[in-house]
Amino acid sequence: MSVREKLQAFSAFAGKAWRLSRPYFHSDEKWKARGLLAAIVALNLGAVYMLVLLNDWNRVFYDALQNKDAAVFWRELGRFTYLAFAFIIIAVYRFYLTQLLEMRWRSWMTRHYLDRWLQEHRFYRMELARYARGTDAPPDNPDQRIAEDMNLFTSYTVSLSMGLLNAVVTLMSFIGILWSLSGSFGFSFQGRHWDIPGFMVWMAVLYCVVGSVITHYLGRAQIPLNFKQQRYEADFRHHLVRVREYSESIALDRGEAVERRQLGLRFGEVLANYLRLLNAQKRLTWFTSGFGQAAVVFPFIVAAPRFFSGAIQLGELMQIASAFGRVQDSLSWFVDNYSTLATWRATTDRITSFEDSFAAAQTDGDATAGIAHGADAIAIDAMDLALPGGVALLGVQGMRIAAGDTLLLKGPSGSGKSTLLRGLAGIWPWTRRRLRLPDDFEARAMFLPQRPYFPNGPLRDALAYPEPAERYSDEQLRGALEQALLPALADRLDEHDAWGQKLSGGEQQRLAIARALLKRPRWLFVDEATSALDEAAEATLYERLRALVAAQNGALVSIAHRPGVAAWHAQQWALQPGAGPGEPRYRLVPA
Repeated sequence: MSVREKLQAFSAFAGKAWRLSRPYFHSDEKWKARGLLAAIVALNLGAVYMLVLLNDWNRVFYDALQNKDAAVFWRELGRFTYLAFAFIIIAVYRFYLTQLLEMRWRSWMTRHYLDRWLQEHRFYRMELARYARGTDAPPDNPDQRIAEDMNLFTSYTVSLSMGLLNAVVTLMSFIGILWSLSGSFGFSFQGRHWDIPGFMVWMAVLYCVVGSVITHYLGRAQIPLNFKQQRYEADFRHHLVRVREYSESIALDRGEAVERRQLGLRFGEVLANYLRLLNAQKRLTWFTSGFGQAAVVFPFIVAAPRFFSGAIQLGELMQIASAFGRVQDSLSWFVDNYSTLATWRATTDRITSFEDSFAAAQTDGDATAGIAHGADAIAIDAMDLALPGGVALLGVQGMRIAAGDTLLLKGPSGSGKSTLLRGLAGIWPWTRRRLRLPDDFEARAMFLPQRPYFPNGPLRDALAYPEPAERYSDEQLRGALEQALLPALADRLDEHDAWGQKLSGGEQQRLAIARALLKRPRWLFVDEATSALDEAAEATLYERLRALVAAQNGALVSIAHRPGVAAWHAQQWALQPGAGPGEPRYRLVPA
């Protein structure tokens, strides 16, 4: 890669970091954020000023030692006490305010990205888009990007930017001191005498430039390795969570050996990549450790001839060493922080790809386009549903669901029955439609999937989800459970548990039906939501669901494969294979 290409890559990365950082300092918390940042900058400047004072103290103190001047020695010890006390106060509040800024920034970024991720069903659509492009496509593990990467980004951005500021201000403060103390270096070459003013400064610059170049070439492999490490760690944690969530199914299948092998493979990727990262860090540490140790004695070696010749005293030698150390530390900021910079860049790239995925999910299609309101029934004038890869799956023309209808959707597995309900719900992005809905559809429509979701916590929260349980009385909650054939749960409303794992498949489906009986929707869509029930329980619950929508002057639409379910529906729609090439795979027609 040429120098120009490297500069372009750096400029592109700096733009990414700025785009991620800027929103917080222009948000509704901008004045608190800017105030904290200004205070931290001021404290960093104060810390550098204290270092300048301590550098001058070095000269006076060590001269007093060399001259055996006890009065000056004790006076300077007293001066050191209040200088050190002031430096401690600055260090403590600089640490505290820096951590406070990182915490508040992380909190804002987490809320910001959670809102964007959960808005407009993006979390669902991004997963669909990812599987359409392949499981290796970004964004992998959005949970880790929100929970961990936001924390790393804010922490590293603040610490690195303040560290760079501190290095620049320290360099500006001490380079003049070192220049004035180092004198000139003279030598003769080919009969001419040459003098190099500020010799120590040029030696410090040369020392650090060489070190920075070598550090970059030794450590650049860490950037992609850090990116992969974060991904492999997240993949391993994700599979552990899946084993816990599907523990019963795995146990029944006796799949422990398979899961152990899968977990071993994922953990093996974690360890293998970490070993590669560790080797890269080891190579870099060999150099940086030697670089740092050499920097301790380097100024003494360069300044020793002037000291032994009597040109400078011990105090000035110590001041030169101290100033050289500050200048060298400032110029070595890149060397000292290379590993952190590599992690920061990997984290920034991961968040940027997460950011880009929001736009990518949006371009996959607007799940709500073509929907109008104000109709007295659900009118599907035209609807074309496609698979994530773009293959036309299902076409619907001129169908209508009116109040009082009870409708059964029939068709082979994979024909698009569930996808049709997703299109009606407005969550399927690969949909073209002209759809007219009643004004109360969003507020009073309810979809019961085959595998319902229940949050961990009190049973009352799982039953009322997504509404707050406080909206319903205990009598209403118990009544819904009893109507859904779950009387044993009626006295366990305040019991905390992982209900999605604790309850059997049939109990979960009955609990989902209890939600419908509790909330009393007008438009009810049931997708194989009784498949785990016996026929008697299924008949009882369908009778109650039919009575429910009839009382609300609504409609019931079901997907089911059992023949007995047809008895509870007055109409049937069938999904039949398409006519030929260029047509969707299936067409929806009245049966």
